Amino acid sequence: MVRVANEPGFSRWLEQIRNIGGCAHPIYLSGQTTWRDPVSGSIIRRYSTEAEPGGRLALRCNNRRKSRCGPCSYLHAGDTYHVVRSGLVGGKGTPVAVRDHPRLFVTLTAPSFGAVHSTGGRCHPRRDGGVCEHGRPVGCGLRHADTDPAVGQPLCRDCYDLVGHVLWHAMAGTLWTRWTHAVRRHLATRAGINQSAFPQYARLSFAKVAEYQKRGAVHFHAVIRLDGPDGPDASPPGWGSVELLQDAVRSAAETVVVRTPYSAAVGERVIRWGTQIDVHPIHAFGDGEAVSDDAVAAYIAKYTSKSIGDAGGTDQRVISLGEIWLLAVNPHVRALMATCWRLGGLPEFEGLRLRAWAHTLGFRGHVLTKSRVYSTTYAALRVARAAYRQKAAGDQTAYGVGVAVVESAWRYVGSGHSLGQAWFARAIAEQQAHAREDGREALADCRGRWSLGEAA
Repeated sequence: MVRVANEPGFSRWLEQIRNIGGCAHPIYLSGQTTWRDPVSGSIIRRYSTEAEPGGRLALRCNNRRKSRCGPCSYLHAGDTYHVVRSGLVGGKGTPVAVRDHPRLFVTLTAPSFGAVHSTGGRCHPRRDGGVCEHGRPVGCGLRHADTDPAVGQPLCRDCYDLVGHVLWHAMAGTLWTRWTHAVRRHLATRAGINQSAFPQYARLSFAKVAEYQKRGAVHFHAVIRLDGPDGPDASPPGWGSVELLQDAVRSAAETVVVRTPYSAAVGERVIRWGTQIDVHPIHAFGDGEAVSDDAVAAYIAKYTSKSIGDAGGTDQRVISLGEIWLLAVNPHVRALMATCWRLGGLPEFEGLRLRAWAHTLGFRGHVLTKSRVYSTTYAALRVARAAYRQKAAGDQTAYGVGVAVVESAWRYVGSGHSLGQAWFARAIAEQQAHAREDGREALADCRGRWSLGEAA
C-alpha cells in the first residue's frame, strides 16, 4: 500500500479507479482516440494514454457475478432492472401501452431428482423411520437453518439421479424454446385460430433469468407479455386476456417434453418441467399487490449477479477430472461435476459439451435472455450512460456516429490489481456503496416526512 501510494501518478490512478467504481479486476488499455471535423479534417479533440500513469487507462471488467466483482455486478443488476422494467411499464424506446398488455410472472422449476435436505420446518419428517435400498435413512426430522451446509445435499447420494440432473441442465435451453412455442400453439387453440396463423394476431415477448437452487438445479423466473402482431406498439387481440395466457402457460408447461440422445450407458431420458409451476399476473406499482412491475424487475435483477458459486460451486472452468476432486466445492456439486465429465466423454453426448460446462453442472445457457422486441438492450443503456457522463463532464464533442470522424487505436496491456492496489479499490467500492446506502436512507426519510405532512 505504501509503495502504491508513493508511485508517480498515484492520484490520477486513484481517480481512474474511482471513475470505474472500485472495479475489482479492471482491464487496462493503451492507445488514443482522435475526433476530427468531417468537413475540414481538423482535430476537434484528441485523447491519449501517454500522460496516464503507466501509459494506460483502466476500464471496468463488467463482470455480472458479485463473487468476482461487486461494483460491476451492481451496475449490471441496475441495467437488468431497467431492461426488465421498461418491458413492463414502457420507456427507453418501449411504448407505455405495454402496461395494459397481459403480463405474467412465471417460475418454472426442474423436476425432483431425489430427496435433499431443506429448510422451512422439519426436514423430511418420518414417523416410522425407514431406510432406502442403500441402508440410509429416508427422513431427517431436523430443522435446518438457511446457512446449514447440509441444505441442498441429498439424503442418499446413491439414490439421487445425478445423470438425470446433468442431462436436464444440458437440455434446459431446448426445453425453454419448445415451451415458448407450445405456449403460442396453446393460445391459438384456445382462441380458435389456426396455429400457423398465430403471428398474424399476436406476439409473445419475454425476459427470463436462471437461478441456481441449493440443490444445484436451475429454475427460471420469467416475465411473459402478450403483444399485438407488430410487437409492443400494437395492442393484443380482443381474445388475449390474462386468464387465457395463464391457462396456456400452465398447460404448455405440463405437456412439453424433450428427449435426450439415446445412450447405451444411460438410455434415453425424457426432459420436462417440474411440478412446481408458479404463474402470477403482474400488477401496476402502487396497486397494493406483491407481484408488481417494479418488484418483479427488482427480483429478476437481483439474480443476474448470482451464479453457481452461490450454490456451493465454482465460477471457473475445469480442465480435468482430477481438478474436480481438488475443488473447494460441496460434495453434491462435486458429484454433479464429475458426472458431467464422465458423460461428456461419451460420443452420443458430444454435442451437449458437458465437459466444457462441467463447472455450471451442464447448464450452458445465459443467465438472462429476452425476446428481441421485449424492451431496450444492454448496449443501448451503455451508450446512453456514456453520453450522459460525457455531457456531465462538459465535453462538447458530439457523441455518436455521423457528427465527427472518430479514429481510434487501442490495445490490451493488462488486467487486475496488485495486492496494494486491490486494497485501495476495495476501499473505494465500500465508500461508494455506503454513499448509495446513505442516499437511499435519506430518500426514504424524505418520503416518510412527506407522507406524514400530507396526512396532517
